[in-house]
Amino acid sequence: MTATTEDLTRIHDALKAAEAVLEQFTPGSIEASFKQGDDPLTKADLAVDELLHELLPRDGEGWLSEETADDSNRLSCSRVWVVDPIDGTREFVEGLPQWCVSIGLVRDGQAIAGGIVNPAAGELILGAPGHGVTLNGAEVTQWPTTLDGGEVLASNSEIKRGEWDRFMNRAFAVVPMGSVAYKLARVGAGLAEATWTLVPKNEWDIAAGVAIVQAAGGYVGRLDGSEPTFNNPSPKYDGLIAAAPGLDRAVLDMIGPL
Repeated sequence: MTATTEDLTRIHDALKAAEAVLEQFTPGSIEASFKQGDDPLTKADLAVDELLHELLPRDGEGWLSEETADDSNRLSCSRVWVVDPIDGTREFVEGLPQWCVSIGLVRDGQAIAGGIVNPAAGELILGAPGHGVTLNGAEVTQWPTTLDGGEVLASNSEIKRGEWDRFMNRAFAVVPMGSVAYKLARVGAGLAEATWTLVPKNEWDIAAGVAIVQAAGGYVGRLDGSEPTFNNPSPKYDGLIAAAPGLDRAVLDMIGPL
């Protein structure tokens, strides 16, 4: 159930194409409308969504995207693209370099490959179990070995709500960051020790990042400890915990019972 080199090439090429489309938009100087609640939506989200929808699905492959009406036909597909055209739209609108384009490839419920590109940070991260992880084309070979002195990536909004108060003043730095996909990808690329969210997310937020962390040999688990699965009838997740290789026990012990 592993990805092929062609799968990774398709993800890479689609991310580069999305990056080119985004050149016509200026983060921090773009108008946003709002979907349900206070979730922002921009013309950039829609432009990238349209592009990726044209580029990625082939015959027999399904599609699940934050910006496309869900089509239940995907449930009968073995291979499904799970995409967030811009994960971290709020940060994109505010001009903060904490967003990315996120592409995950799912086969029979498992995330088998994923990639993100953050043009603002100049980072393109690809990963697939069995193929490893690359950062801007270079193979990632080193990951953190301890939480001490490291970085744990946390949601901006969760920090503001006080949900991370009990994790402050530890031996690591809690670093606020927007995009869930970007946080996961940074853990998989050895750029951070861990990240977690204890509030609901969607499959398109995490599919690519889960594949990247697992490609690194890291830990990714739902709040009940089970492994994430994808292409479910409801794309909602109750939360997620991710850690660099070998750090899962330290992270889970610190978070404690949920």
